[in-house]
Amino acid sequence: MRIVIVGAGAVGSYLAEKLSYEGQDVVVIESDPERAAIAQSEIDCLVINGNGASAKTLKKAGLSESDLLIAVSSSDAVNVLACAAGNQLDIPRKVARVEDPQLKAEVEALGVDLVIDPGEAAARELVQLATSGDIAEKIEFADGQLVLLGAYVDARAPFVGKTLAELRETVEGWAWLVVAVIRHGETLIARGSTTLEPHDHVLMMAERDCIQDAYQWLGLSSAPAEKVIVLGGTRLAKLTSRMLSDRHINTTLIEPDMDRCRVIAEELPGVITVCGEPTDPRVLKSEGIEAADTVMSLTGWDSENVLGALVAKSLGAGEVIARFTNTELVGMLSGLGIDATVSSRLSAANEILRFVRRGVIYSVVTFSDSDAEAIELEVGPKSPAIGKTLADLKLPQSLIIGGVQRGDKAFVPRGNTTIEEGDHLIVIALPESIPTAEKLSG
Repeated sequence: MRIVIVGAGAVGSYLAEKLSYEGQDVVVIESDPERAAIAQSEIDCLVINGNGASAKTLKKAGLSESDLLIAVSSSDAVNVLACAAGNQLDIPRKVARVEDPQLKAEVEALGVDLVIDPGEAAARELVQLATSGDIAEKIEFADGQLVLLGAYVDARAPFVGKTLAELRETVEGWAWLVVAVIRHGETLIARGSTTLEPHDHVLMMAERDCIQDAYQWLGLSSAPAEKVIVLGGTRLAKLTSRMLSDRHINTTLIEPDMDRCRVIAEELPGVITVCGEPTDPRVLKSEGIEAADTVMSLTGWDSENVLGALVAKSLGAGEVIARFTNTELVGMLSGLGIDATVSSRLSAANEILRFVRRGVIYSVVTFSDSDAEAIELEVGPKSPAIGKTLADLKLPQSLIIGGVQRGDKAFVPRGNTTIEEGDHLIVIALPESIPTAEKLSG
């Protein structure tokens, strides 16, 4: 499939890297010469330095012969114009990143298949975290019957130092499965011999009715947040605060700029707006940080978000969540006082990847501190997996099947589970095994 991506920013470069790695024919258009040069040196695809809204540049990129246009530059106007050109050339599928509400209506009128707002996507993810207790991820599959939970291992947890096989022997009738362990930025697909260590980021698949058992096993609370403190007055902070307030969650936003505080207070009357430094312990104490169930550090700077989250945690806050632009930092800081992370780039990329791969693949999820993907796919009539047990499949070490939906029922499989035509499989795989995962669909 030939794909043209307009914009080599955080979202565009990430998508280009993922899709080109999978063997797609990717062309990237970037107006900034320095950014274009960096993309060309780091991504195995053609990068064109030019204006993505220019018909001449789009023609040079071969847009007329393309199957998909993804316009995700930082300019709404450029993205809309690129989609207009794609519409004139009858490009089969188009995706556009647009934040301006008025332009969203215009781009939808152009027949764009997916309009994505990274800020809204990240805000929805943050609200999901706040309402789901002490977890780093909560992702639903199989129409919500299976849930992928993520959490960090406390150094005092009783299962630290034990293998998963040893832990399995202590649990009767288990309906959950540890599928991956992320340690210092490296992802280990879980096996019976995998040992859990302090601060590991654990990904666990659980059946919906047994989520509480998984919470208890991890030593976490499933109670939704009643009080949330948001650090920063960015667009993401405002979007998230609005969504929390709409759910009647007590929300306080702390922002140092007085003029911005006045605007926010007018826009969000249901949110308590405080003018102060988000990393100042005195300010945080005065706003009752120790009673906050969740603190979200959402300023525009990674360093401030790290500091704000760690200060909040040291002052007694419950769950702390930090926004990151540079996701490489996430792997370095995972589990060291920060309970969860969010990235607008990954939130947007997840939604776009779901669209790009739709068909036999129903869902795609990536993680902020891992290059693994969680994929929901359907087993077609030509799948080589039909009639075989998981043990018989001899899957690579970098891939695991964490869940199966069969008809109206979904369950966590075991080694003797036999694959049937029409099954929906939830596969967790590292990049090198994604082609193998896709082959399971037939």
